[in-house]
Amino acid sequence: MQLKSRHLLGLEGMTKEEIHLILDTARSFKKVLERPIPTVPTLRGKTVVNLFFEPSTRTRFSFELAEKRLSADTVNFTASASSVLKGESLKDTIQNIEAMRIDLVVIRHKAEGAPYFLTRCVNATVINAGDGAHEHPTQGLLDMMTLREKMGKLEGLKVVIVGDIEHSRVARSNIHGLKSVGAQVGVCGPSTLIPREIEKLGVTVYPHIEDALQEADVLNILRIQLERQKGGLFPSLREYRSLFGITKERLDRTARDITIMHPGPLNRGVEIDSDVADSDYSVILNQVTNGVAVRMAVLYLLAGKRAKF
Repeated sequence: MQLKSRHLLGLEGMTKEEIHLILDTARSFKKVLERPIPTVPTLRGKTVVNLFFEPSTRTRFSFELAEKRLSADTVNFTASASSVLKGESLKDTIQNIEAMRIDLVVIRHKAEGAPYFLTRCVNATVINAGDGAHEHPTQGLLDMMTLREKMGKLEGLKVVIVGDIEHSRVARSNIHGLKSVGAQVGVCGPSTLIPREIEKLGVTVYPHIEDALQEADVLNILRIQLERQKGGLFPSLREYRSLFGITKERLDRTARDITIMHPGPLNRGVEIDSDVADSDYSVILNQVTNGVAVRMAVLYLLAGKRAKF
């Protein structure tokens, strides 16, 4: 089986079989990462450009490491050190880069749809590393890989995404991906941070965190993205923590074994307390580890290689 598209722009519309293909491939690559020499020649001769127009630590480093583990040639681009500051357009930037003979582009951009736009401009394969508040597909995939490892399955799991749903590309990729594989998805947060008519995506809205805690197998906690908000969406961070923050006291009151996830970076003491993030409830560091394996799998499958590893 192969992926239907030569690009990864989002998880919306991706089939259950395609998602499990990526996760199964990532599981194989995770074994590679555990070897004394965690490198394979699978993408030798391929050139990957990491095109990041927004700040990133985890995603950029994870992609860079995945590319190196696959023996690809890597070129890193940051807007702050490029001709973008001189007024060059995205189209001109990428077409000039492609003229240097590249094979894949990993792009993060503040504008929704930027990865799709690139597919209209270049022949290289495009991978979305986050576009505005639209999607972040590899984050959704690594979250699902982490859950499948911990729970043994995805179908039937009750996953509640907590926090700033309105501005979250992670939430959208998780909703599309989890629904595709048969999980039950809910969202919880201030009403001002929940998109209108989100129920049409097949999710349950929990107005209160206590309601979510009574039903969830998993809480995927999102960062409050102050940089994407125009202000006035909730009174204060202190009040947010009081109403929706995940504290050990709240978890202890449920008397249930709930798995805690977070895509990072964490606002400790706001959406999540340290004694939760660092507890046995948490699989946050597992998510980081699985991110490299998932991105290796995506690069491998989209590059069209079928060599053994």
